[in-house]
Amino acid sequence: MSPRPTSSAKEQFDEKRVKDAMHVGLVSCSSDTPLEEVAYVMVRQGIHCVLVAPSDEEAETGRWRVVSDLDLIAAAESPWSTAGRISATPTITVSESDRVSRAATLMSEYQSAHLIVVNAHAKPVGVISTLDVAAAMSASHAPSAMS
Repeated sequence: MSPRPTSSAKEQFDEKRVKDAMHVGLVSCSSDTPLEEVAYVMVRQGIHCVLVAPSDEEAETGRWRVVSDLDLIAAAESPWSTAGRISATPTITVSESDRVSRAATLMSEYQSAHLIVVNAHAKPVGVISTLDVAAAMSASHAPSAMS
């Protein structure tokens, strides 16, 4: 591996915003969607999570949730379950104007690989994943040969 990134590379990373690293748009399902359908969408779209829209009872709070591929694996013994039953809580959100370094801190703190990105009106607009953070980090310094 190469030496640590230079201070200018660290500064570049520290300045990157979530909106520049995230996946824009929502792939979502309802709370009562069967897990086999959630799994199908993940495979078909080549993604690692699906957002679960608030149910009618949750409409006032507007709280979206996440079902990740790891959540599906954990629920493999009950594939008849639904997205709402296995979705991750608490839901962690980050603003699209936050720095990517803040998203990384939240991911680490909450042991979450995906954060829901919200706009200034607290509406979901996308997802940022650990891979998105890694891509932002790698763009901050020159690639090197790894052995």
